[in-house]
Amino acid sequence: MARVCWPYFDPEYENLSTRINPPRVSVDNTTYSDCTLIKVDSVNKPGILLEVVQILSDIDLIITKAYISSDGGWFMDVFHVTDQQGNKITDGKTIEYIEKALGPKGQSKEGVKTSPGKRVDVHSIGEQTAIELIGRDRPGLLSEISAVLANLRFNVAAAEVWTHNGRIACVLYVNDELTCQPVKDPTRLSVMEEQLKNILRGCEDDEKVGYTSFSMGFTHIDRRLHQMLFADRDYEGCGLNEEVDTPPSFKPKITIERWEEKGYSVVSVRCKDRAKLMFDIVCTLTDMQYVVFHATISSDSPYASQEYYIRHMDGCTLDTEGEKERVIKCIEAAIQRRVSEGLRLELCAKDRVGLLSEVTRILRENGLSVSRAGVSTVGEQAVNVFFVRDASGKPVDMKTIEALRKEIGHTMMLNVKKVPTLNSKAPEASGWAKTSFFFGNLLEKFLA
Repeated sequence: MARVCWPYFDPEYENLSTRINPPRVSVDNTTYSDCTLIKVDSVNKPGILLEVVQILSDIDLIITKAYISSDGGWFMDVFHVTDQQGNKITDGKTIEYIEKALGPKGQSKEGVKTSPGKRVDVHSIGEQTAIELIGRDRPGLLSEISAVLANLRFNVAAAEVWTHNGRIACVLYVNDELTCQPVKDPTRLSVMEEQLKNILRGCEDDEKVGYTSFSMGFTHIDRRLHQMLFADRDYEGCGLNEEVDTPPSFKPKITIERWEEKGYSVVSVRCKDRAKLMFDIVCTLTDMQYVVFHATISSDSPYASQEYYIRHMDGCTLDTEGEKERVIKCIEAAIQRRVSEGLRLELCAKDRVGLLSEVTRILRENGLSVSRAGVSTVGEQAVNVFFVRDASGKPVDMKTIEALRKEIGHTMMLNVKKVPTLNSKAPEASGWAKTSFFFGNLLEKFLA
């Protein structure tokens, strides 16, 4: 029998170019007086744009301008950024974090675990049981979900809830009340899953009404919520069944054209500016298997203009009207998922099992519906943010808020903020958009 010899392939060959040319990161505070310039040069790889934008978004930076180029084997980004107050990034720890997080991964494994300016980072909440829920939204649903968890003696350590186009998506991190450890008992998980499914199903038998899944460890919550709602096809009927009447001047304007000479599809987006807008759009393009080769981003308060030069992963452009219509609907859905109108309620209280259930029950009993929520725990303190509106669709009566203050004021600290409406001329790229894992500033304000 003839001996067969196979050529040797170095398993590290695929990483050779990255090791020879590691990412170069520059944080420049001298070129412009009103913003910080962040430059990233790196070997190109799939998903690198989303990775960079996600890191900048996680530390709450506002991207006012950006220029992206990744044609060929090299990736070059230039970002003009400010903090949430519109100031340059001058904090040494924040700059160091940016350089390590965006730089060569091998030299910064310890340095990127915790983002600056936060008492607890999303990557350091510890091992938890992650619960993902998606289903048909209705008033009081979050209250019912949290009541199930409280009755089963599970503590909610962190959570994020989005609603859009009649659907609700939740990612919750829970642990056992007694041990403060992840829940691994398959019997308890089975009971929890069955009860949550019944809550999501309600009186409906349709399989699309909702589903539940469990996992261990941690995932990027905003990224996962985009994936869940996209897979749930929440973009279908987008714009036809909107929960609020959007003035035409503030409705996202999205067009797609073909650049014949270079073989790109050019996606142009103009809409109301807000925090994490670029992250949300890039998430959706990535989920739809499109590659961004070039992009220009600019903000002219209160609007943002973004242009992406894309191809599908298979190298094709968007040639049919059906493809273009689908991309437009998906981007519009990505923009609208994070938009909330009404009131923002910030609550701080000593953490305990059933706290989320109690708060959401009180909101429901006072006729308030939760459109978005962020739940976090810092030591023994629970910091929760709820975007609420009147369940009947009317503006929230301030008498209702005063009733809330009287009912929960003896056990919790409550702060109320008016969220800018779509008719407001104030830019949305401010602190109002922060709902998940923003512990530092809010907690310091409450504990001061």
